[in-house]
Amino acid sequence: MRIGVFLAAVTVTVAASACSVQGGGADKGSSGYPAKPVEFTVPQDPGGSTDLLTRALAKNIDKPLGQKAVVVNKPGANGKIAGKDVFGSKPDGYRVAVMPQSLFAIGPLMLSDPDAIQVKDMTLVRGLAVEDYVLVVPASSEYRTLKDLLGAGSLKYGTTGPGTGSQLSQALLFGTAKVKASPVPFDGGAPTVTAVLGGKVDVASVQIAEGFKHVQAGKMRALAVFSEKRHEALPDVPTAKESGYQVLVDQRRFVAAPAGLPTDVRDKLGAAIDKAVASPDYLRLLKASYIVPWNADGEQAAAQINESLKRFTAMSQQLGIDLKAQQ
Repeated sequence: MRIGVFLAAVTVTVAASACSVQGGGADKGSSGYPAKPVEFTVPQDPGGSTDLLTRALAKNIDKPLGQKAVVVNKPGANGKIAGKDVFGSKPDGYRVAVMPQSLFAIGPLMLSDPDAIQVKDMTLVRGLAVEDYVLVVPASSEYRTLKDLLGAGSLKYGTTGPGTGSQLSQALLFGTAKVKASPVPFDGGAPTVTAVLGGKVDVASVQIAEGFKHVQAGKMRALAVFSEKRHEALPDVPTAKESGYQVLVDQRRFVAAPAGLPTDVRDKLGAAIDKAVASPDYLRLLKASYIVPWNADGEQAAAQINESLKRFTAMSQQLGIDLKAQQ
């Protein structure tokens, strides 16, 4: 796992200007917002957690916003395809996207992309949700605890794809524990879970919503979660931190619009989102999906991304892990 000095020239400017985080400040022509439906773009296929989250938000935002919300799916490249489309449009508040933190806090460490979306390309409006990762093995595995797993001579670990928290959480864990481990990437959570169940990989980190039912059914065993504290859905599963490994990785979703969004539009959209995410219907969906609310404004969301990127970069450098070499 230790494969030389990590040379990260991180070009993502997360400490964005007030324009990109707080809106453009120029409110000309926006006082009648919204005068037509608002399009919420999802960077995933229908049926995924981001899609379900966005549709619940859209369903409950009509009344506080005063207009219909239309959900559009544009999957691909961990959110880049959707982001390029939405953030290249006019900053009038009629096109927004629900974006993953991983594109900005993890992607730069794993993928060299001169055309990457940067935080300065967006106006961050609100944080939405936090999804935690759980480390799982097949029920038949000889590894019954995290200590057992990290005592292995070598491992093959499944990931939900390059640039994801699934890959990063395991790369940092195995790097810290000095375990020889090789990533096996899959296209999303479902095939990764299938690989674990079929014994094609020794272990995998997946979002709790993806692995919980299999753990509950006794088909997989959960060894650790990568959250700050134990997850209420898996109260008996220790955190990696409890076991002595300072690996905190999660996936967060936030609503963003093109850079330069007028301040009054951002504020009206943000206030409507606040009411929508407080609705019983939305909160029920989160609880049923083992997702935690993330009540953050634009500035707080930017600070979170910035902190995560700095922390992940520092850990990679300290461990001598070149994540780009694993692709």
